[in-house]
Amino acid sequence: MTVGDVVDVDRLVAWLHRFAELVEQEADALTALDAAIGDADHGTNMRRGCRAIVEALAANPPADVATFGRSVAMTLISAVGGASGPLYGSFFLTFGTTAGATDALAADQVGEVWTAAVGAIASRGKAEVGDKTMLDALVPAADALREALADDRGLDESFAAALSACAAGRDATIPLVARKGRASYLGERSAGHQDPGATSSTLLVQAAAETVTTS
Repeated sequence: MTVGDVVDVDRLVAWLHRFAELVEQEADALTALDAAIGDADHGTNMRRGCRAIVEALAANPPADVATFGRSVAMTLISAVGGASGPLYGSFFLTFGTTAGATDALAADQVGEVWTAAVGAIASRGKAEVGDKTMLDALVPAADALREALADDRGLDESFAAALSACAAGRDATIPLVARKGRASYLGERSAGHQDPGATSSTLLVQAAAETVTTS
């Protein structure tokens, strides 16, 4: 649980459980988005990975944030096919290593850790905002989260701001022409379609907004 604006490992585990629930609900929709501009397997892959995460966290409950991040990362890398496994894996591995062997994160640390984790995706995928990828959702989310926390708006309001920015970034991928990944092979034909990675990323932020809070 959270105490004030401190997030402990139990709350982080709850975050991933909620993410898994949302992915389960939206898996078919994610696959449909991917069918238009990718390999038609994003929902299937993410569902498999999230189910594996739930099992891994139950089998070996993490004692600190570093262990949490490493466990989730390794599970995603091994269970999720395509580019999504390594990209999400980079996010969580960096999330854990940036936080270190602590059993809780203060609010200001949450923004720092989240920003570093999103940066790891950019580095791994060699992508940037505007390429029609998950970064179009996650970078605005990280910026909004960090700015809100810097203004002492608290975790609840800060993650609400992050989710709003994330959803706007997701929707902004629709008119973009993909410059990275499988979708880039389509060229101009990739425009007019919502990016599946940005969509699953928004579920990740939604799950955080619903769990990594003070309520």
